[in-house]
Amino acid sequence: MQATLLSVLGLALLGALHAQDNIPIQADFQQDKLTGRWYSVGLASNSNWFKEKRHLMKMCTTIISTTADGNLEVTSTYPKGDQCVTRNSLYTKMEQPGRFSYTSPRWGSKHDMRVVETNYEEYALVATQISKSTGPSTMVLLYSRTKELSPERLERFTQFSREQGLADDEILILPQTDKCMADAA
Repeated sequence: MQATLLSVLGLALLGALHAQDNIPIQADFQQDKLTGRWYSVGLASNSNWFKEKRHLMKMCTTIISTTADGNLEVTSTYPKGDQCVTRNSLYTKMEQPGRFSYTSPRWGSKHDMRVVETNYEEYALVATQISKSTGPSTMVLLYSRTKELSPERLERFTQFSREQGLADDEILILPQTDKCMADAA
């Protein structure tokens, strides 16, 4: 029984590692061009928190800046009830340009984030593999420099999310809001 359980866990881990290897990274990634203000236009995830909070989610503003040591500081401001909540995260650069890691101080989850594709001036597609005690999950974000994106970019986000194994009910184009948008510089 124990050997069977170990085999299943081993195969699950191997599958998760293999899935990470299939996530592309932007060729010739230029980190300095990724900095600045972005709007989170799309979010897809198979995590439990997403399934529970999906109906409450709205577009948010994200500011990306580079630290002195080349890591990414990501500050997101989003509406939560009647308040604006700001969350700061520090993503540590990895050896491969366009790939970053983050460990949540609150949940202990480990995040392997990759900038999949971007033209820096219009959109950025970002995929994150998350490992935590309750199991792995995938998250795909679509950022835009403006509150609206072309139908082609939205379709690319949906298509890529499906390629990562996410179902249609795990893919969300975030509703626009003016709440909490003025705070971002």
